[in-house]
Amino acid sequence: MGFYASAELGCYLALGWPMPARILDLYAEFRCETNGRPPTCGSGLLGALAHYGLSAIDGAEKETMRELALRGGPYTSSERRALIDYCATDVTALAKLLPIMAPKIDLPRALMRGRYMAAAARMEWTGVPIDTARWGAMRNHWSAIQSELIGRVDRNFRVYEGRTFKAARFADYLMRHGIAWPQLESGALALDDNTFKLMARAHPQLQPLRELRKTLAELRLSRLAVGKDGRNRCLLSCFRTKTGRNAPSTARFIFGLPAWSRGLIQPGPGRAVAYVDYGQQEFAIAAALSADPAMQDAYLSGDPYLTFAKQAKAVPADATKATHRAAREQFKVCSLGVLYGMSAPSLARSIAQPEARARDLLQMHRETYPSFWRWNDAAVNHAMLRGVLHTVFGWRIHVGPDTNPRTLMNFPMQGNGSEILRLACCLLTERDIDVCCPIHDAVLVEGPSERIDEIVAATQDAMREASELVLSGFPL
Repeated sequence: MGFYASAELGCYLALGWPMPARILDLYAEFRCETNGRPPTCGSGLLGALAHYGLSAIDGAEKETMRELALRGGPYTSSERRALIDYCATDVTALAKLLPIMAPKIDLPRALMRGRYMAAAARMEWTGVPIDTARWGAMRNHWSAIQSELIGRVDRNFRVYEGRTFKAARFADYLMRHGIAWPQLESGALALDDNTFKLMARAHPQLQPLRELRKTLAELRLSRLAVGKDGRNRCLLSCFRTKTGRNAPSTARFIFGLPAWSRGLIQPGPGRAVAYVDYGQQEFAIAAALSADPAMQDAYLSGDPYLTFAKQAKAVPADATKATHRAAREQFKVCSLGVLYGMSAPSLARSIAQPEARARDLLQMHRETYPSFWRWNDAAVNHAMLRGVLHTVFGWRIHVGPDTNPRTLMNFPMQGNGSEILRLACCLLTERDIDVCCPIHDAVLVEGPSERIDEIVAATQDAMREASELVLSGFPL
């Protein structure tokens, strides 16, 4: 038993000890119990104790002891005693927490979550190999690189003044190119990244500008966590999101940085890495859980978005991605958008089409996949009436007065997608495959160059097996 057990399990790995056969992680169970209605003092050990009205070590004292531990030795005899006493407070805290939490713990499923903490420890131990020479050069010349990036990208937009993005210049660009852009209530342009992401999907010429803004805003190369062995490691922050996914630091984790920075990933001599992800995972989960036969057929066709268009008789039966690219893109955006309750106005903006076209697409989806819509509506109604919604393996989200219905619509896909990836990571690490890290619906695996194809095949088998276990035999 532990509280965020991957820390202790990392010690097991360092000492060469076998992993415990069963792990109960009270952190994961506390997150599951309070998900959707976060405790006032946070989800850490002190927050859990406060939530249940239990006494605890003072927060300032705990922080002092953590800093002392992170400082490293050598320690004086009094410092060593203080650290041992501090560690003992965590043990006594767990002894207080377990009796009060036990009645609500769904033990078989809780052990599944504990099992994942062992996988997380192994992945945090492995880390991602980084080209440290290139990383160092980029850090040393980052100011010059920023100026060069702006110069290269902005020549097609002319919206920067020095290193500053100018909204007025961008508004002029949009007007010149006839692009209708979402606005805030104040009338100003909505310039958040989600808006840029949606608009870049409808207007691909904007993608370089979006990447530039994202890079300048988010990339802090000096904060990327790279150890002396040249590997990127950071806390995976398991179960941190409402859907139960990991939420590692976007500054410390290589996959939290803009996509182009992944060129820094570089295995050593004789080694190779492979990125293996699920195809159209959310669509497939919706098809499997709703038992909608037409939706399942669309997924199994290999191109669910074009098949949806064919099923709706919006394109000929012999249409291909090459011959009907624009139509396929519209049906793709619609297919993904309905999974989180996208409205007709939002869909219209995303596909750069009139709102009437968006309404037609949404209606075609309802008519083509009626079983999905009955299941989807029933899930939201269940959540609103019972106050809770859960995944196949019991990860819960509690419904409060401020819960967005679109969150509830998307939770079964995202939450069960998280279950699938967690189980896949368990299977992979337990089969001695080196998993560098999980990434949303994918894993990065590593091995000897001459065996990488074999490792990829084994990875695919484990990921497929995990999907079948969660989705009652339906393979992703």
